[in-house]
Amino acid sequence: MQKFLIIDDHPLFREAMQIVVRSVCPRADIHEATGIDAAVGMMSGLRHGYDLACLDLSMPGTSGFDGLLLIRSRFPHQAVLIVSAHDDRHLIQEALSYGISGFVSKSASKDELAHAISVAIAGDVYLPPWYEAAVGASAATENAELIARLASLTPQQIRVLQMLRQGKLNKQIAHDLDISETTVKAHVSAILHKLHLYSRTQVVVEVARIDFDRLTATGDTASLGY
Repeated sequence: MQKFLIIDDHPLFREAMQIVVRSVCPRADIHEATGIDAAVGMMSGLRHGYDLACLDLSMPGTSGFDGLLLIRSRFPHQAVLIVSAHDDRHLIQEALSYGISGFVSKSASKDELAHAISVAIAGDVYLPPWYEAAVGASAATENAELIARLASLTPQQIRVLQMLRQGKLNKQIAHDLDISETTVKAHVSAILHKLHLYSRTQVVVEVARIDFDRLTATGDTASLGY
């Protein structure tokens, strides 16, 4: 029998969540907590924890992610599904960094809540469809901005950048391009400045987000200084 813990201070929503949970797991053993301290006490009484804890972030006596972080610190393996009235993209991103099993809005339909619970108890992470679309759009915008900055590099800076991606040191780059190490350092500094980055490692990570090899091997190379 699967065990669930609903952590919410609103009795009507706890009742609604019970109905949704039972639509997914008809024989579920459902417990309720009206605050974080009570939830922690209930979790402490179970040897193997709950199959899923459904947590509202806005709980009395807590602020922001305080409640989630307390649960995480005491029960690092406890699966937690955030069920919140707030569903800002940045809020979800931060919640994900704390290892949650999903994030669903309180305004979601019964079917979506049920689906979120099903995904979470299956061991996956549930995210609202709109969030995945927003992240994809954001990533596309960031990539477009990076490509625009790459276009400001000179042909020689592009060559240096390619070698940075290959993990070559300044001495190796200087040898391959038949230039001095001082000149290589100047190129690296210019690349960092033009791409709005701060380290060689960051350059490698950021450029890896786009198909750099395709850009430098097709007609798009014209926009990269060739």
